[in-house]
Amino acid sequence: MRRLMIALTTIVAAPFGAHAIEDADARLIASREVASSMQTRLKGELLQAITKGGPLAAIEVCQTRAPVIAEHVGNEAGVRVWRTALKLRNPANAPDEGARAVLDDFSTRLAAGEGADTLEHFERGTDGSARYMKAIVTQPPCETCHGPVLAEPVRKALAERYPADQATGFVAGDLRGAVVVDWPANEGAD
Repeated sequence: MRRLMIALTTIVAAPFGAHAIEDADARLIASREVASSMQTRLKGELLQAITKGGPLAAIEVCQTRAPVIAEHVGNEAGVRVWRTALKLRNPANAPDEGARAVLDDFSTRLAAGEGADTLEHFERGTDGSARYMKAIVTQPPCETCHGPVLAEPVRKALAERYPADQATGFVAGDLRGAVVVDWPANEGAD
């Protein structure tokens, strides 16, 4: 898959509202696929865990499997894949300055009525690196562990696993965070 991504020619992406991603290189398409793959795999494992063991099993998947899934998907594509947010559950996922600025922009755009499907960002670094971010918007099932009201067993499990948890109080439609795809310097640059 990685060779295919690098072999793609330069594209011009379709505009996304006032925040058009223009003259993006082939890594934009590949990044979309990587982010989608990560989210699809995680969602599949979460749904399976919820079916078998309820929300407490989902917490286990998010804590232990999500980083493994991100690493696996990233290794397949030769990139770093991770999740970040403004309100963190896991401090290890704290956004750097650039990611924080994009998350703030996503939040503003979402609050202004922009559709969740358009909330993405792509930029190239001067060293040939690139970063792609795709918003994660809270869906109704997410409220079980991230919502404003949590069942006591969920609240207790989160407090035990994530003593500094800030990732609650969300309702469907809120910006939960973003998937980040970081391309290394001089990889796949035009």
